[in-house]
Amino acid sequence: MKEATQQPGVAGATTPAGGARMKILVTGAAGFIGGQLCHALWQNGHTVMGLDNYSYGNADNVRFDDHDFTPDILKMDIRDMAGIAALFEQEKFDIVYNIAGIAPLPDCQSNPVEAVAVNTLGLVNLLENARRTGVKHIIQASTNAMYEGETVFPTVETSFAPPTLIYPNTKYCAERFCQSFADTYGMNITCLRFANVYGPHIDCLRKQPPFVGYMIRELYYGRTPQFHSDGNQRRDYIYVEDLIALAMRVWDRPGFDAVNVSSNTNYSVRELYAIASRLMHKDIPAEYCPPAHYWAKYPELYGGAYGIRPEILDHEVNKYSLCDNTHAKELYGWEPKVTIEEGLRRVIEAECAMLAGL
Repeated sequence: MKEATQQPGVAGATTPAGGARMKILVTGAAGFIGGQLCHALWQNGHTVMGLDNYSYGNADNVRFDDHDFTPDILKMDIRDMAGIAALFEQEKFDIVYNIAGIAPLPDCQSNPVEAVAVNTLGLVNLLENARRTGVKHIIQASTNAMYEGETVFPTVETSFAPPTLIYPNTKYCAERFCQSFADTYGMNITCLRFANVYGPHIDCLRKQPPFVGYMIRELYYGRTPQFHSDGNQRRDYIYVEDLIALAMRVWDRPGFDAVNVSSNTNYSVRELYAIASRLMHKDIPAEYCPPAHYWAKYPELYGGAYGIRPEILDHEVNKYSLCDNTHAKELYGWEPKVTIEEGLRRVIEAECAMLAGL
């Protein structure tokens, strides 16, 4: 582990306890969000250790112009009971961010046992060791996907029906364990319910990339992107830098809290594609496919005695999302700063540079 040197801080971030410098663990550190969180914490003068099993992470996510975090990333799975126990006992972390997890919804739906083991049981392993070693605050990466059944918008943190699909259920159960540990032991735990996160280092190369990464990749190569349904479905997006600014403001909040991390604005597929096309100076009409086309790469969902219900998949593709961010504004004095156009411009610049280097 390397001691941090004081660097220019992240806009909107705060340091708790009168400027105290913290020893911080970030799991999922080699991922899109985890890597940039490590960088922001380091820039603000904290001592940072990362942990990742590299099942989804990539070493490119931890290399920055002013620091290479590769030596600070320990290859370990959050389910490793003996390894995590020894690590927490040795390091005595002040703060733990659990960003590790299986996020792609099709991956979770195709392998629910693995998804539950990582997203829920892995978290419980961290919670128990945080309890035992006196971690001051745990921040859990949660999701607005747990609002999948809501029909009243914008959605708020305190009132929603339990989700149906595997991925949001793993996060919903994880939050219940977070609240259990907070209520039972007096621990301080914050669950951040991310909207659709985008920013530099977004994964555009995996089998089913996030929408923003996918459309930029296809435009870069001059290919016709294939979107699903009619393109009018709307989702809310949050730029990764804004997310991190909030993630660094929650340390002084006692007990349990769940917070929407969103811009309180949503955009359609067609709107985002129009912005990206203009910024990249491309004029390639998109192809709009039936919702079932999205799931065609996952035939295992339809196999077995009970295949997944088509209306469930159709709802997921056409799902409308819009999260209220009033709680984050009022309690933590936070609000997003990066507009969708500026955010996409930054992602396009970073992703095109990455693709050019392949």
